[in-house]
Amino acid sequence: MTRPASGGRELPPSSPFANDDGAADPQLASALGRLQVGTGSLPDVVAALAGTRVLIPVLAELNVADVVVHAGTAHVVDKEASAGIVALRVPDGRTALPVFSSVATMAAWRSDARPVPTVVARAALSAVDEGWEVMVLDPGGPVTVLVPRPAVWALAQQVAWEPAVLAGRVAHTVRAAVVGAVTRGPEVARVDVEPGRRAEIAVVLSLAPGLDRAGLDRVLARVNAALAADQTVASRVDSLELRVTTAR
Repeated sequence: MTRPASGGRELPPSSPFANDDGAADPQLASALGRLQVGTGSLPDVVAALAGTRVLIPVLAELNVADVVVHAGTAHVVDKEASAGIVALRVPDGRTALPVFSSVATMAAWRSDARPVPTVVARAALSAVDEGWEVMVLDPGGPVTVLVPRPAVWALAQQVAWEPAVLAGRVAHTVRAAVVGAVTRGPEVARVDVEPGRRAEIAVVLSLAPGLDRAGLDRVLARVNAALAADQTVASRVDSLELRVTTAR
């Protein structure tokens, strides 16, 4: 028999979670606590999340979309009809699967949500299969974490996530992949890679002076296509931005 969680709710008696009391995994709770006070990091949370049980919310009625807040920005909950499973729209427009560390954090988000337990790898795989790029852990707080696309892929494959940016520096393999993918020539004099301002990484292109608008568009289209086709960039980089400077 399941034991009631702190919020007074209990998990359905489904094997292998029949003895799950709805509490957060201790290591995950610790990682979230450190992140909250500024001594932890997103990679710590993802590492603690690997192998754990998470809860997927199912709603009985989806008549009206909700407005929730993530990272200080309001966004709506999409209505996903068939099984009553909802998806969140995050501020950059991508679709996210909400997952919860405990019954208490789910109840704080929606008191009418029914918790369905699953291993995080299966939840991540479901998100990938649905084409939902990211996951949001505990969208109702107290600590909300946006799990980026490469981390979702890593969780689905049950492998360690290697962030593209760590401690404020772009990983060497990611930098090398970006530089190798972008062909330099008469138009592109130099390629550099650094942490992004609006995205995870920024690709800085030093272009030959005198390019007109059509020429600039051709260069940017070619660079975007080359980066999208590179396997390392696709698997390691959550998002990127292009910055253009004039070569001297």
